[in-house]
Parts: sequence; C-alpha cells; structure tokens
Amino acid sequence: MLTVYGRADSSNVQAVMWCIAELGLSCHRHDIGHRFGGTDTPDFIAMNPNRTVPVLVDSSGPALWESGAILRYLSNRYATAPFWPCDPSDRAQIDKWAEWSKISVATNFTVPIFWALVRTPAAKRNYDAIRQAVLKFEDRLKIADHQLSQNEYLAGNDFSLADISLGHILYRYFDIDITRADLPHLRAYYDRLTQRVQYQTHVMISYEALRE
Repeated sequence: MLTVYGRADSSNVQAVMWCIAELGLSCHRHDIGHRFGGTDTPDFIAMNPNRTVPVLVDSSGPALWESGAILRYLSNRYATAPFWPCDPSDRAQIDKWAEWSKISVATNFTVPIFWALVRTPAAKRNYDAIRQAVLKFEDRLKIADHQLSQNEYLAGNDFSLADISLGHILYRYFDIDITRADLPHLRAYYDRLTQRVQYQTHVMISYEALRE
C-alpha cells in the first residue's frame, strides 16, 4: 500500500495520483496542505523539511518528496515498457520530455499564470503580466504541439511518464479564463487524455477552493 500526503486539488499531487492510478497500484491519500493544514507538524516536517506536498511513503523505504522524484520512483519500481522502458537509451527519451515538462512547462504556468489569475484576488491581478506570461508559456507549448504533430503521445506513440508530467497541467490551462493560442495537435492530445478514466478521476478536479 502506498500512502500519499497532499490535497486532491494540488497539481503536483494530481500528477502523482494519476501515475499511481495508471500503474494500477493501491493508494491511500491524506488531505494535507493549503486549507487542510498539517504541513507544519513535527511528523510531517520529519518526512519533508520543505513542508510541501506531495509526500509519498511506500512500505519499502523512507518518505519521498518532490513530485518528479516520486514519479521516477514509481516508474522505476512498478512500471514496465512502454510507460517506462528498461533500456537506458529508450528511457532517457521519455525522461527528457518528462523533465522538460516539469522545468519548461509547469514552472511557467503554475505561479505566473494559474496563481496570478486564480489564486490572486481580482483587484490585485496584473493582467498585463498575466498576458505576457501566457505568451511565454505558449512558446513552450508550441514545442509540444510540434512534437504531437508527429506522435500520438509526447515521447512517441505510446502513453508514458512524459504524458503524466505534461498532461496534468493541461486541464487547468484549457479550463481557465484566458485567450489561448491555436495549438491543434496539443488540443487533440488533451482531448485524448480527457477520455482516460484515471485522468478524469485525479486531474479533472475542481480548483474553486483555491480561488482568492
């Protein structure tokens, strides 16, 4: 049994829970963070001194934090090809896109766009900065759009860890109230993801409780 500490409407928790579901693993999740509190308790700090979610505990070892590390752990321990190949060269191609999705995509969306638009009161929003952030973010998404013009999924024609890393951001991107660029291959890819029950269950979750 896996245990995840973190609220269901945290995007990083969503990535971990989606991955666990795709791998068919049993898991118990505790609501921790934001309105639930709990990240400043001695027990939680002992697991993660950063006081952030998600945290994963597996019976085989100590607590893990940082969503990218958790996703790789789950893949290394429980996944098989094509989701996470054994061959180092094939695996690196997937890991390349997974890392890119975390560094170039998620970090350019969560704080400068989602937090600035959803988690900031309307009177305090800087709409010019948000528009500029969207343009910068969509420059990254154009790379994915081009890749997806050639492949069914981000790292090839098979669903993989790379799709967890990119796909969990796309629900909020396509749902929030912004003007979006025309990225047809990315949109078709997102529409395919929304047909996955695991995506519907763990990613397509209301974020209304996060509004300021």
